[in-house]
Amino acid sequence: MKLIAELCQNHNGNTDIMLKMVEEAANAGATHVKLQHIFADNLSYRSEFETGYTDKNGVIRCIKRPYLPEYDRLKSLELDEEVVHKFINECLNQGVIPQTTCFAREHCASLWDIGFRSIKVASYDCASFQLLRDLRKYDWDMTVSTGATYDAEIEEASKILAGKDFDLLHCITLYPTPLNELNLRRMDYLRNYCNRVGFSDHTNVENTGVLASIGAINYGAEVIERHFTILEPSETKDGPVSVNPMQLKMISDFASLDEKKREAYIEANVPQYKEMLGSKTRELSDEELLNRRYYRGRFASQNPEKSDAQNMIYNWEEAPTK
Repeated sequence: MKLIAELCQNHNGNTDIMLKMVEEAANAGATHVKLQHIFADNLSYRSEFETGYTDKNGVIRCIKRPYLPEYDRLKSLELDEEVVHKFINECLNQGVIPQTTCFAREHCASLWDIGFRSIKVASYDCASFQLLRDLRKYDWDMTVSTGATYDAEIEEASKILAGKDFDLLHCITLYPTPLNELNLRRMDYLRNYCNRVGFSDHTNVENTGVLASIGAINYGAEVIERHFTILEPSETKDGPVSVNPMQLKMISDFASLDEKKREAYIEANVPQYKEMLGSKTRELSDEELLNRRYYRGRFASQNPEKSDAQNMIYNWEEAPTK
């Protein structure tokens, strides 16, 4: 099983913290350790998110996420190419596979040249079809999240990637995700389009620990991605949905159990399990759709020949929530 420790920006832009995270994740049983290849200069300015919009009935139709504060935050978290090389080398030294998320088309070739052979496509880019076409030119071990993505988009993405080595991850793009909205049966749908399916876990660690991850493993997930930290939850933006080394080891240890022992543990200790399974098909929630509107197009290549920016104008009074 693949167990991906997603570092996200929990390193706070600090190289020493990032390298220590690799070591701790490897010791806890991770098979992959992942960065996010984010650069502030790829952030798209979109005027509608400067102020957001709430309609006359008090319903949020567009979230507020001003450009400059977000640019400054991301700039402070950037890792340069020298640091990324250190990350790759430390992963190899620790016996884990280095992985990163590619957000912009202009980075596809450079990430291959740097030395990555395992790549992640974020949920909101599952339907970024030209990005997928660019990535499929290389022999990646590829993981694609499908949160906040419509069925037709998942099916088209799978057609584009046909013949390549890729996994599809179910995830819910709510941060944090309540257990009763996990819909782990969604993995059954994804099995129609790839050989390996998994789950990207965004549940609140303080409230529900690793229940979602072990529930997904018990239901047949072959890949688990979990945000990972060695800092206190309050010290990073993603801290509340990130597991620490001990919790990551709990996931790894559960995955090593045979099927009967897994089922026995779930039956004895996870009364929420049936509720977590939910439905194979689902509608995107209003909150997920709000997130989708912001994150799709959040980053764009600066190379005019590979621009993936979209200048979207909304009539917020008339825009549907679904």
